[in-house]
Amino acid sequence: MPGRFIALDGLDGTGKSTQCRLLADWLRGRGHDVVTCRDPGGTPLGDALRPILLDHTHDMTPTAEAMLFMASRAELVARVIRPALLAGRWVVSDRYLLANVVYQGHAGGLDVEDLWDIGRISAGGVEPDLTLVLDLTVERANERRGRTADRFERRDAAYQERVRQGFLAEALRRPERIVVIDASPGVDDVQRAIREAVERL
Repeated sequence: MPGRFIALDGLDGTGKSTQCRLLADWLRGRGHDVVTCRDPGGTPLGDALRPILLDHTHDMTPTAEAMLFMASRAELVARVIRPALLAGRWVVSDRYLLANVVYQGHAGGLDVEDLWDIGRISAGGVEPDLTLVLDLTVERANERRGRTADRFERRDAAYQERVRQGFLAEALRRPERIVVIDASPGVDDVQRAIREAVERL
């Protein structure tokens, strides 16, 4: 039986990495074999591209950003995600294609439908069964982020707000695949809401 694929997304500072870890631990406790990954990254090529994409010393167009993310994801799907799913394992990913659609599309000005189409091709048609968007105001997300800002996080508040609204807009367009989770409560409350959404699978 094929496995299940869950992605977590949202503004940086919403707790994605922590919630991915907690979700994977919970799924393992229920007897599932779980693979975790992050996008970009997770393969030799992805790990090489990640600092290029996130290091603020590199300036590039939204199109170049999108294509590098797509290249990293193509490798991640081919080498990690698809084999895991075919083996009946669950996959929990920290970001996936929705991030491209929002960051380079809604916030960066590229055509959203083109990004969905190119993204599906680059990922070989592999899409999450469920994407959970952790939602916080831009101000709260910035307050919570406990590290030096990367190239995207250094962009102004107007850009960050377009990112947030992009996530919410895509959730409205695809409610069967994208669920918004309020990330403002404590870690345990957020995890409880995530588990309820996953159980509905």
